Amino acid sequence: MTFQTNLARVRCLLGYPNRACRFAPHPAKLSAALSGCAFVTPKAGRANASGRGSKLYGMIVEKCFKSTDGTRRYLLRLHDDELIESVLIPRQDRVTLCISSQAGCGLGCTFCLTGQLGFIRDLSADEIISQVLLMLNEEPASRFSVVFMGMGEPLQNYDNVLDAIRFIHDDHGLKTPMSRITLSTAGLVPGIERLAAEQLFPNLSISLTGITNPIRDVLMPINRKYPIEALIDTVRNLPPPRQKRVMFECVMIKGLTDSIEDASRLSEMLHGMRVKVNLIPLNPAAEIPYERTDDDTILRFQEVLVRNGTATFIRKNRGNDVSSACGQLKQKVFAGNIS
Repeated sequence: MTFQTNLARVRCLLGYPNRACRFAPHPAKLSAALSGCAFVTPKAGRANASGRGSKLYGMIVEKCFKSTDGTRRYLLRLHDDELIESVLIPRQDRVTLCISSQAGCGLGCTFCLTGQLGFIRDLSADEIISQVLLMLNEEPASRFSVVFMGMGEPLQNYDNVLDAIRFIHDDHGLKTPMSRITLSTAGLVPGIERLAAEQLFPNLSISLTGITNPIRDVLMPINRKYPIEALIDTVRNLPPPRQKRVMFECVMIKGLTDSIEDASRLSEMLHGMRVKVNLIPLNPAAEIPYERTDDDTILRFQEVLVRNGTATFIRKNRGNDVSSACGQLKQKVFAGNIS
């Protein structure tokens, strides 16, 4: 279904099919209007018979895990029985909604559980949008951010992801500013170049992780096709207003990505660029053969970057007690270790 068709259906449901609306609807009103209609898939009618969970927007909430810090991780069953994950992260001033763009992922990053699942299929624009609506139904919020940091590589599902972003941003959709929409990528250079030519440009989060090609080749096999130099050059060529919306993310893995030498190399690579860096402590899991860097080492890494003029942040892990590593819930389902 196209973006334009989605908008037409929303306008019709909200009572203004043939004219522009001066004000965008509140998300709660939009959710109520769309519930059971705009995003229900053909097989959704059988959902509740299983007793597995509630059904909204054509998805079954297979499980909802609530963390002690307020984070909620949703395991969602789609109309064809595929499973995806979404996360609601409450903050003091807003709610962050982390959504998936694919079932599984084909990039095979060795520190990511979703990569171990392999690629299953792309999500439709409706399935992407439905994750947002489902979580807003659970936690109505007038101020929220949407981050494409769940399962999958968004730039490999480019058209559907961009349709979803347009809907989330549009005045007749969810009216979310582009400054509160973030697309995360493993560094697909052609996708970044294509995105750079779009009229709308969300925040762009690029997973760099390994600072040298030999290390990144192992951690992120996509580097063999699009090495670090090509990735950095692509971002360097972005217009300044768009370049400053880029954040490079480095997963901090003990002994692999966390040395002072790595921090110095990264500072040199980013010299003169208006980008930011986000240091992400590894989400440890039994299925991942790596260890998390300790806090003191992460702080020293940050100090090198800040001293050299790069704004650098350390992400606080959320939901660690509810299988926070993306893909971990689905792994447990396959292993029969979830109830």
